Amino acid sequence: MAIKRIVHKSHTFDIAYDIKNPHERKSALFLHGWGSDKELMMKAFSSSLPNYRHIYLDLPGFGKSGNETVLTTSGYADIVSEFLSRIETRPDVVVGHSFGGKVAALLDPGTIVLLSSAGIVMPKPLKVRLKISLFKMLKPLGSDRLGKFFASADASGMPRNMYETFKNVVDEDFSDIFAGLSSSTLVCWGERDSATPLEAGKRIAALIPDANFEIFEGDHYFFLHDSAPVIKSMEDFLEKI
Repeated sequence: MAIKRIVHKSHTFDIAYDIKNPHERKSALFLHGWGSDKELMMKAFSSSLPNYRHIYLDLPGFGKSGNETVLTTSGYADIVSEFLSRIETRPDVVVGHSFGGKVAALLDPGTIVLLSSAGIVMPKPLKVRLKISLFKMLKPLGSDRLGKFFASADASGMPRNMYETFKNVVDEDFSDIFAGLSSSTLVCWGERDSATPLEAGKRIAALIPDANFEIFEGDHYFFLHDSAPVIKSMEDFLEKI
């Protein structure tokens, strides 16, 4: 593991990263999802794409990369772009899972692999809508305690700045971003994904002008439970473009 110090809007970020196959000419950047880290992506994909230089990083606030400020998805994309500039790399493909998929879309590289990407706002279940309404009614009684009580599982136990960051990114509609992509894109989804439902994957694939859509057995982490078919699809896709 190595650390690269990045400055973004007067804030300093120490980005932890790993590079595999360092002497390969083509590069693949792997971006994890919310609440995850580079180790998960390395576990799933370190044996894939042997002809690519692999770049795995911890996004700010996750793994071993620090963050003490409030960020947006575009802020994350800017930090990743600066990181890539510092290591003098323009990746040939970016692989993004969940929140990492939104960051990948903002980078708009030549090729993208989206794994159960976030970015499509789906209708919320009745239980969630009632919870939101109750929060709004009770908020004047004390926001700190209510915030902890009503925080989603994705936000539970976060530092305050990361909770505010989570609120910035959780309900973003990336429909226009996906529709404007110039990247050749492989969209991969777990058929039993409850975090980003299969319908969201279908919408993303329909929005992106140059997209292939593939469904796999499994949930939001389908690529981790059985990586072999996902890796094969990725390698076949990259061979054709």
